[in-house]
Amino acid sequence: MGLQSRREFLKNAALGTAGAALPFGFSLAGSSRKPKRPNILFFFPDQHRFDWLGTNPLLPLKTPNLNALAERGVRFTRAFCPSPLCAPSRASIASGKEYDRCGVENNKFDYPLSQTTFYERLRDTGYHVAGCGKFDLHKGSPTWGLNGKHLLTEWGFSDGIDNAGKWDAVNNYRKDSIPKDPYMAFLKEKGLAETHVADFLKRRASKYHAATFPTPLPEDGYCDNWIGKNGLDLMKDFPEDKSWFLQVNFAGPHDPWDITERMDEISRGRDFPQPNRCEQFTPEEHVAVRQNYSAMVENIDRWLGIYVEELRMRNELDNTLVLCSSDHGEMLGDHNLWAKNVPYQPSVGVPLIIAGPGVQKGFVSDALVSTMDLHATFLDFAGVPRPDDLDSLTLTPLLKGETDTHRQFVSSGLDEWRLVFDGHYKLIRGFVEPMLFDLENDPLENKNIAGSAPEVIEQLSRFIISHRRDSF
Repeated sequence: MGLQSRREFLKNAALGTAGAALPFGFSLAGSSRKPKRPNILFFFPDQHRFDWLGTNPLLPLKTPNLNALAERGVRFTRAFCPSPLCAPSRASIASGKEYDRCGVENNKFDYPLSQTTFYERLRDTGYHVAGCGKFDLHKGSPTWGLNGKHLLTEWGFSDGIDNAGKWDAVNNYRKDSIPKDPYMAFLKEKGLAETHVADFLKRRASKYHAATFPTPLPEDGYCDNWIGKNGLDLMKDFPEDKSWFLQVNFAGPHDPWDITERMDEISRGRDFPQPNRCEQFTPEEHVAVRQNYSAMVENIDRWLGIYVEELRMRNELDNTLVLCSSDHGEMLGDHNLWAKNVPYQPSVGVPLIIAGPGVQKGFVSDALVSTMDLHATFLDFAGVPRPDDLDSLTLTPLLKGETDTHRQFVSSGLDEWRLVFDGHYKLIRGFVEPMLFDLENDPLENKNIAGSAPEVIEQLSRFIISHRRDSF
C-alpha cells in the first residue's frame, strides 16, 4: 500500500466512510451500507496453562464453550507467551514486540507511554476500544484510580475499568484499609473488603497452594464474576455506529485458588493426574488443588458462554472475532514448581483459540505461534496497516487456511534466561544450566539432553544471540 493510499485509508477508516476499502473479515451491515469492520472480543485470563482445556482427553475438565469456540474456529496447540510474567507478556502483545524490545523487563516496570499500542492503532482508526479486569500495564506503579480509568486513554482505550490483580488489590488495601482500585472499592461498599483480606491472609498462613477451601464471598462479590459483569455493562454503552474491541482480563485462574461455594460444590469428585515430579502435598491435596484450578477455568468458560449469547442477542456474533488466550501458564506443581516465571512448558505455554468471520472452522494447528502475534492479527482484521517495526507476525494466513506453518522458531524469556523452540527441540540458556529438551519424545521435559546434542545447541543458540537485544 503506497503512502498516499495509506493516508486515505486511515482517514476513511476513522470516519467510517463508504469509500474505504474492505479488508479481510469486513461485512456490509445496516441500511446505510457503510462498511462494518469486525468486532473483536478478547478473553484474556491470568495464568491459564496451555493444556487445561476440555479438549484435553486426559483431564476431566468441562469447558463446553471453549470447546464450541474451537469447533467453529482454530485451536493452536503450540502457542507460547513472549515472557511468562504478567507485565512483560502483556507489554509484548500491546507493543507487538519481543520481550527484549517491549520496554518492560519485569513486574517492576510500567509500559512506556511513548510506545504505541495496538489499542491506540485501533482507536485512532475508528474503533471503540474498551477493556475491563487487570491490565497490568502499570505494574510498577499501583495507580488504578477508584473508577479504574487511570491511564486508559494513554494506552489507547475509549472506555474501561482497570482493576488490581488479586494480591495487588489486597496488599495495597492493607496499608491503610483504604481501597486503591475499583474492585476493593466495590467490596468496601458491600462491607466485604475485610472479609476478603482475612481470607487471603488465612490462605497465605496455611499451605497456600493447597488452601482449597471456598471463599466467603458471595457469587456477585467474586472478582471474576465482577469483571465479567463489568464487561457486559461496557458493551451496553458501545456506540452503534462503530466497530468495537473489548478485552476481558479475568483475574483467575491465578492463585490463590479461592473458588465460591457454588464452584466448590461442582468441582469435587473428579480425579486429576498427579503433577510431574512433585511430592509437596499428599495425592489427595494435589487433586483438590487441580479441582480448584479447574473450577476457575470452568467459571471463565461459563462467562464465555454468557458473552457469546449476548453477541447473538445483539446480532453481532457473525461479525465478531472471538478469541481466548492467557498471559502465561501455571506450573501446578510440575517439577516441584508453582505459578510461572520459569521456561518449562506449563509456564510458557498458553491456550489460544480464535473463531470469527473468515476463520476456518474446526481446525487444530500445531504451528509455532506467539501471543505477541495477536497485535498484527488484530490490525489485519481491522484493516489497519501494520508498522514496519513490529516483531508480531499476523496469524491471518493460518486462520484463513492459506498455510499451516507460521514461525520457524518461537521464543520466550525473562530476566537472564531465554528459550527457543524449533518445533522439535527446545533450548534454554541462562536458567541454572543450559537445558535442551526433545519435546517430541519428552513432552514433560524430564530429560536434559544438552550434553549429547552439541550441533542442535549451536544452531538454536545462534537464534537466541541474534534476537536478544539488551535494550532495557
